[in-house]
Amino acid sequence: MGQDPTNGVTRGAAGAALALHRFGLGPRPGSIAAIASDPRGAVLAELERPGVGRVDDRGLMSSAASARAAFEARAARQAQRIVTERAKREAEAQSADGAGTDMARTAAVAAGAEGVAPPTAPGDTPERRNFLKEVKARLDAAFDAEIGFAERLVWFWSNHFCISAGTVPNLAGGYEREVIRPHVVGRFVDMLIAAEGHPAMLVYLDNAASMGPRSVAGINRTRGLNENLAREILELHTLGVRTGYGQDDVIRFANVLTGWTIISVIDNPEHGAEFIFNPRLHEPGPQQVLGKSYPDTGIEQGRAVLADLARHPATAAHVAVKLARSFVADAPPPALVERLEKTFLDTDGDLKEVARALVTSEEAWAHPRGKLKTPGEWAVSVVRSTGLRADPERFARGQASLGQPLWRPPAPQGFPDGEATWIDGIGRRLDIANNFAERVAARLDPAEILDTALGPLASVATREAVGRAESRAQALALAFMAPEFQRR
Repeated sequence: MGQDPTNGVTRGAAGAALALHRFGLGPRPGSIAAIASDPRGAVLAELERPGVGRVDDRGLMSSAASARAAFEARAARQAQRIVTERAKREAEAQSADGAGTDMARTAAVAAGAEGVAPPTAPGDTPERRNFLKEVKARLDAAFDAEIGFAERLVWFWSNHFCISAGTVPNLAGGYEREVIRPHVVGRFVDMLIAAEGHPAMLVYLDNAASMGPRSVAGINRTRGLNENLAREILELHTLGVRTGYGQDDVIRFANVLTGWTIISVIDNPEHGAEFIFNPRLHEPGPQQVLGKSYPDTGIEQGRAVLADLARHPATAAHVAVKLARSFVADAPPPALVERLEKTFLDTDGDLKEVARALVTSEEAWAHPRGKLKTPGEWAVSVVRSTGLRADPERFARGQASLGQPLWRPPAPQGFPDGEATWIDGIGRRLDIANNFAERVAARLDPAEILDTALGPLASVATREAVGRAESRAQALALAFMAPEFQRR
């Protein structure tokens, strides 16, 4: 894989294919040739496009509106169950008179007349339909991207500041659109403050119910402090583990964050599930975090701590390692990590400049292609190589079967990013590849797919294996499972 001696940037078809796999979401038909003259410039250009990282959210509800709609839908279904049970009991009471069937019918009709929603098919709920709309919006952004660098950044930061749809099932898609996408090429501090104050995060990490021990609500209701959000911000979102903070810092920071909560959906059908700072929950007085004292300024006390954490050298180091590991290698080149860390500090956490430093670093291009794609990255790159689209329902089921269910990480650390986590799932990828290949084989030429997906990166062994396949479907599956396609 040759490099331009004038500036060290890989060029040509091999460089284009590398760029699309390492920095993006895999090639689409024609994309290798389209960027071959300047792969690095093409990747960087994605950072400059208007609305970079955002999606067309017309028809999508805000996270709070989605939560309210889901609450109303669940309430309607519960009412329907109650009405149905009442009808059943009344029918049984009349069974001695032989009128049970008529009574059941009459009760059912009455239930409809009272405006109770009719039962839905299993799994076909407003919540599920809204989830699939969010999945489609995310997939469209991935399939439509020329390279997918901005989308990869969205996925990275969404996993860094992760929440789980298992805990906040109706907020996950909106959270990503409201917290991650607007700041993906903005400032880290702004994304940090947006993430920690979002209702999804406050519920996921239990801060919505946290009360300062000496707050009005804490005294009256004898409920206590919850440290989860404060601890995860320090350990996962900013400084990283073993970076100088102690348990006292966690407790004091947790006190700072008391009062960061949400409006009750039950009590407020118009603004339920929205963020609110409630002074009655807030621990009064100044707090000392990492040796610095923060006066009690209400919500601004928390924002001040977050701003200082965003600018801490340990945060820069933590983010630099994670970013380099995600895009380049499980054990990233130290020089690349140092460059990203320095850029983060020098630019006050300007994420566009950090992303530019990643793409312009020689180490990011020169490192061998050994990084195993995560299941989601692999699945999207498969579909992109065909020029087709994926059904949101089928795609969501596929990701779950691969061990990476969409917006459902196993823990606040997010989905792991190392090969050890995903290598055992290669057999399941083969099952998915075979299934997909059988469905699309009639429309695709395996040799063309191989050229689209890998171009000059395809080895002689891979081309021979695809050429010797017993069927078109088998050839496609072999292309999708090629070692060169699994890695970036």
